Amino acid sequence: MDTDTRNWSGRTLKQRVLELLKSADFDLALGELSRLPGRKVVNPLFSFLCSNDEEIRWRAVTALGAVVANLASKDMESARVIIRRLMWNLNDESGGIGWGSPEAMGEILARHEGLAQEYANILLSYAREDGNYLEHEILQRGLLWGIGRLAQVRPDLVKDAAPYLTQYMKSPDETVRGLAAWIMGLLGVVEAGPALERLMEDNAVLQSYIGRILTGLGAKQACVNSFGILNSPG
Repeated sequence: MDTDTRNWSGRTLKQRVLELLKSADFDLALGELSRLPGRKVVNPLFSFLCSNDEEIRWRAVTALGAVVANLASKDMESARVIIRRLMWNLNDESGGIGWGSPEAMGEILARHEGLAQEYANILLSYAREDGNYLEHEILQRGLLWGIGRLAQVRPDLVKDAAPYLTQYMKSPDETVRGLAAWIMGLLGVVEAGPALERLMEDNAVLQSYIGRILTGLGAKQACVNSFGILNSPG
């Protein structure tokens, strides 16, 4: 399909973005999304961060990461504006909840080193009680996923946060506990071993998005995976 959007209405562009997010070949669709004008395609992608369809919502997170990283390679300031928009969404003064914003931040920072260097500490500040702490457990799930996504690619930017991230393994929310355990493995936090052992009795199952696939992962399995990483040679 022609990617010249100059004569497209906002509705037409949003419909095309939705078609691409639903595509059976999402890798191919992601390439087309990245070729669309970044500053135009961002608005429909933001709207899909609140989708009731879990797959659409997570694919919007992935697409925002790709689109904003591509935009940053050409126009860093425009990319910064989008990051600041995500931050505003998490601000109480915005009047919104910020659904999808920490996940999108994590995905963007995982994809672009320059933005990661500038904004990783801000992403991490949302996990700190002496920072921009997010109290809502659903937002904490998104935050820990975003931090984990960043840790997959740039663990050095996250490792110093381990002492306060371990506290999330005590959360009453099963998804928060499991994602915290996942992060401990990604960072190789040996000191988290005792907390991981306690979570081995946790039978809760969480749904998350790993490797672009929605998956059910028990907190226990997250611990098993983390132990495997912690105990691997090197």
